[in-house]
Amino acid sequence: MRSIKDINVAGKRVMVRVDYNLPMDKDLNITDDNRIVQTLPLIKYLIQNRAKVILISHLGRPKGKVDPALSLKPASIRLGELIGQRVGFVADCIGDEVKKKVAELKEGDTLLLENLRFHSGEKTSDPDFVSQLSALCDVYVNDAFAVSHRQEASITALPLIVKESAAGFLLEKELLSYQNAMANPARPLVAVVGGAKVSSKLAALENMLKCVDTLIIGGAMANTFLKSQGVDVGASLVEAELVETAAKIVKDAQEKGVKLQLPVDLIFASKFDKDAQKTSIDVGNPAPEGWIALDIGEKSCQVFANLIAGAKTIVWNGPMGVFEMDRFSQGTCSVAWAIANASAFSVVGGGDTGVAAKVCKVDDKISYISTGGGAFLHLMEGKELPGVVALKARR
Repeated sequence: MRSIKDINVAGKRVMVRVDYNLPMDKDLNITDDNRIVQTLPLIKYLIQNRAKVILISHLGRPKGKVDPALSLKPASIRLGELIGQRVGFVADCIGDEVKKKVAELKEGDTLLLENLRFHSGEKTSDPDFVSQLSALCDVYVNDAFAVSHRQEASITALPLIVKESAAGFLLEKELLSYQNAMANPARPLVAVVGGAKVSSKLAALENMLKCVDTLIIGGAMANTFLKSQGVDVGASLVEAELVETAAKIVKDAQEKGVKLQLPVDLIFASKFDKDAQKTSIDVGNPAPEGWIALDIGEKSCQVFANLIAGAKTIVWNGPMGVFEMDRFSQGTCSVAWAIANASAFSVVGGGDTGVAAKVCKVDDKISYISTGGGAFLHLMEGKELPGVVALKARR
C-alpha cells in the first residue's frame, strides 16, 4: 500500500474515509469521541501540509434513507473543538450543494460530509454513487480500519477510481500492531478468545491454531467446548450443532502441540439478571438444574492468569462473561488485569473487548487496543481486509 506520506497533498482535495460511527445519547450528544480522537494525527498532518480535507463516514444503519437522528453534524462540531478550528459540514455527501462547498475549500480547510448510508449506493457500491464521490477529490485515503472488512462503495470501490489512493496513519498502525502480534510475534504467543458464540469465531479459532502457543477459551463460547468434553453446563448457552466441531478443535490443538485451556470452574446464575442468585461450580460437577453460566470462576481466573503471565505476546478478543453486569465481571477483569501486568506486547480486539478493557481500567496499560471488532476478527481468521486489498491494487 502507498502511505499518505508518499503523496504530495498540498493544494489537493483529499477525501478521507474515517469511522465516525459514534455512540450518541437521545439528545444527539456524543458519549465517546475516541473514534474522532484516533483520526486527529492524520487530519492535523493534512491541514499542516495544506490539503483541502474532505471527510466521509457512515453512522448507524439508516438503510438508504435520511434519518436526522443519525446525522454526522455533531461529529463536525466535536472535531472542530478538538483541532481548534472550524470544520465545515454539508447535509449530503453528493449533489450540487456538496460540489459547491468542496469548490469553496481553501488549503488547510476541513469539511465533513453527511452520512454515506443515507444513500443506498454506499452499501451496494452503485457506480453512479461512487463516480459522484470520486469527482469531489484528487486523493483518497482510507483511515477507517474498523470498517475495512466491508465491501462498500467508500471502502472498496472508491479507491480504485480516484487518481491517487493511500492508507492513513490509523489504518497503518492497526495493521502493523496486528502483524507484530501474529505474523512475527515474540514467543510464547498466547491468544485469549471469549464472547458468546463459537460460530462467530470458528474460522478465527481454526486459523489461530496455526500460530499460537497457547489458546485460552472463555465466555459463553466455552460452554460448547466444555459440552464437547462431556461437561454438564446446565441450561447455559450451547451451540449444539458445533459440539462436534469444538471437539475437533480440541483434538487438533493437541496434535499441533498447542495448549488449549478451558475454564476449570464456572459462575452459574439462577437467571440472566444482574441480581440473580449465583454459585461457583467446578467443571465436572453437576450444574444446578435450569441455571446458566455467566462467568468463569476464581480457579479459572488463576489458571488463565498464570498462562498469561508467561506470555511474550498476547492477543485478546472477547470477554470471559457478562461483564456488563458487575456481579459477573470478575472473570473478564481478571484476564484484563493479567494482560496489563504481563511483560508482553498485547493487542486487544475492538468492540466489546475494547469496552471491557476500559471498564476494567486497563486501557492505558495495553500495548494496543484496536478500533475495530469485526475487522480485527477478520484478520484473526487469516483473511486480508477488502479495503486493504483495494489499496494494494492501486499501489
